[in-house]
Amino acid sequence: MTTTPKTAAIALLNDVLRTTGQGGRIMITSGVQAAVTVMRTYTDFSPDNDPYGEHDCGFLEVRGEKLMFKVDYYDRSYRGGSEDPSNPLLTNRVLTMLLMEEY
Repeated sequence: MTTTPKTAAIALLNDVLRTTGQGGRIMITSGVQAAVTVMRTYTDFSPDNDPYGEHDCGFLEVRGEKLMFKVDYYDRSYRGGSEDPSNPLLTNRVLTMLLMEEY
């Protein structure tokens, strides 16, 4: 996997949102509350589950429940996609976590 400076910047911004809750919005379903701590410590990124190196998706198991999280990139108005997810001045991040059965 080749990492460009832009990809590295996106991964860093996604890691900040995932680990601190800063830099975007985090959307979770009611069944996911207990999994937030597990998600914040998630480091199991690999070419299989993170082919672009952006740390924008992950799969967890907590208390026997399978979950996933996904980061999406919106423009500042949340009306469309960001033109440059590596630029936090142009991008609002939304982290959604859900039970796999809710997908």
